[in-house]
Amino acid sequence: MSTLASPSAQEQQFLEAFQQAIDTQKLDRVVLSQYKGELEQLEKITLRIIQLNQEQVLSCLYRHKTQDITKNYPLAQAQSQLSQLLADCKQANLFTLDQEIQLKKNKKKAMLSMSKAVTAAAKPKEQQGHDREKQRYVEQSSPFLQPLGITDAQAQIIPSMARKWKQINKFIEIFAGALAHIHLSEQSVRVVDFGSGKGYLTFALYDYLQKQQLKPWVTGVELNPKMVEFCQSVAKAADFQQLDFFQGDVRTYQPEHLDVMIALHACDVATDFAIHTGIRLNAQMIMCAPCCHKELRPQLQSPSVLKPMLQFGIHAGQQAEMLTDTIRALLLKAYGYDTKVFEFVSLEHTSKNKMILATKRADVHQPDQAVLAQIRELKAMYGIQKHSLELLLNDQWDQQGIGCKC
Repeated sequence: MSTLASPSAQEQQFLEAFQQAIDTQKLDRVVLSQYKGELEQLEKITLRIIQLNQEQVLSCLYRHKTQDITKNYPLAQAQSQLSQLLADCKQANLFTLDQEIQLKKNKKKAMLSMSKAVTAAAKPKEQQGHDREKQRYVEQSSPFLQPLGITDAQAQIIPSMARKWKQINKFIEIFAGALAHIHLSEQSVRVVDFGSGKGYLTFALYDYLQKQQLKPWVTGVELNPKMVEFCQSVAKAADFQQLDFFQGDVRTYQPEHLDVMIALHACDVATDFAIHTGIRLNAQMIMCAPCCHKELRPQLQSPSVLKPMLQFGIHAGQQAEMLTDTIRALLLKAYGYDTKVFEFVSLEHTSKNKMILATKRADVHQPDQAVLAQIRELKAMYGIQKHSLELLLNDQWDQQGIGCKC
């Protein structure tokens, strides 16, 4: 159910629902996103009721790009505190044991929507303190988990799949954070996942978008025909009607439009082709976990000062890998994306643990020449002649009649 009204009227209804959830002890959490206030690099705010020193308090977790800050307030001030925070946020989601209420607003209007609860039942109040269980972005009861071998018939995580379960939730957490910073023209979200494999993350992404009241159109692209057939059967069983799988790779599957491009562990230059597809189609979000860095290693010429270090093969390989992904990240930055490079999952889960995450900043009419100059300096320092993503982007700009020689 959705209702439209003035922002102030809808905010008041949201605040009343929040207070009622506190009074009836049904509050799980409130998540505030799309922050537009004065605090720099603040991505979202999560509010919960916790037990602190034998007293219930409102705990507010302020999640910034580089740090998390927690502040606690007396429970009597909970509604007024939320009211102040709402003034600087364009979206708020209230999760209770019974339902989810979402508030989305702009300068002229606001929309309040309600749906049945999609979160797991809250822990008993006496257990809700600083030892609270980590938030999960995917429900254990989700219909796709059992056929994928993550859960058993009782919706319990199979012990041998605990690491994969953690990886899935971490991926959706990263995606959710980036989703709040991109601009979608409508409720539909077109996603292409290159190298989808068994579909663990593809299914989780579709499931998450559905539960955010969005309309996902997701395609998993996978070379293995048996994997494609298997994933199609799981999608049908889960009734994920706008999720399909294509047998091929980044060079054979050519989408006409996409909002989110994902390529996790695409081998060597396949990552470059995937990133180029995202940039060419003006994707609002690009997520890559590169692997098998081979292109730059044979070209690498050690600068004199670094020869003692790079004489060791393992160091030369690490340097080539870092240089490859640095140029990728800088090219994304030059072509209009805010870009981060960070650890995706910890080393005990997989050795391929780096992620490049890019969100669209604005339409780009000319590449950023200052950033391209940085790339030229790096290439000159290491004697690099060829980087596939750079060549693909040069060809694209040349075809558009715009010179861009890096």
